Amino acid sequence: MLTKRIIPCLDIKNGRTVKGVNFVDLRDAGDPVELAAIYAAEGADELVFLDITATVEKRKTLIELVKRVAAEINIPFTVGGGISSIADVSALLNAGADKISINSSAVMRPELVSELAGEFGSQCVVVAMDSRFVEGEHIVHVSGGRIATERRTLLWSKEVEERGAGEILLTSMDHDGTKAGFANELTAKVSGSVSIPVIASGGAGNQEHFLDSFTVGLADAALAASIFHFKEVSIPDLKNYLKGYNIPVRIEK
Repeated sequence: MLTKRIIPCLDIKNGRTVKGVNFVDLRDAGDPVELAAIYAAEGADELVFLDITATVEKRKTLIELVKRVAAEINIPFTVGGGISSIADVSALLNAGADKISINSSAVMRPELVSELAGEFGSQCVVVAMDSRFVEGEHIVHVSGGRIATERRTLLWSKEVEERGAGEILLTSMDHDGTKAGFANELTAKVSGSVSIPVIASGGAGNQEHFLDSFTVGLADAALAASIFHFKEVSIPDLKNYLKGYNIPVRIEK
């Protein structure tokens, strides 16, 4: 059985790590380079870096900051924010990223998923989805969650898999930052409809929520931010807790 992954997320704004609730009311959470080094040392399986205002501000991801973070870690490193071309991805991979995450650009031009998978391999391409429950439907949002699209989350998940995405990063905007638990029903629906890994994101508040994401939500990985940034849950403690429930996790020797 494949091990379940624990992934801290660095949401970056103006070069600092930030965290909010339901994508608003952001507060400072520390220096991304320092946090990255801590998480790698604690046994995080991967690290995700999202430049959350790159798309809205119509600029590229902060390459120099990506280089500094990459130099501090020895675990897989996914970077997202403002990526819209093969050239963007090349620059980030050269800066030290192992995978890239696309969201708004994929929705606006779905062919981008196929192009990037063809150029760099599916294992490099993560499609992120910011999903909100609107009038009885799970709807994909773009531009940092600011704009609703006509795409339904489940159908979009299937389409990006067909186009060559290697992984889906599924964030529930309704659960984000609430610490009330992951959107397990939605995550399970997406996981059950695709054969590529699904990362659950949005709502982690305690160790039990991670257990639920793997058992109820059928997630392959679980991503969280504030509970790690503000030291409410430590990665070693979390992994030992999960192991106690027979969840397969990688534990540092």
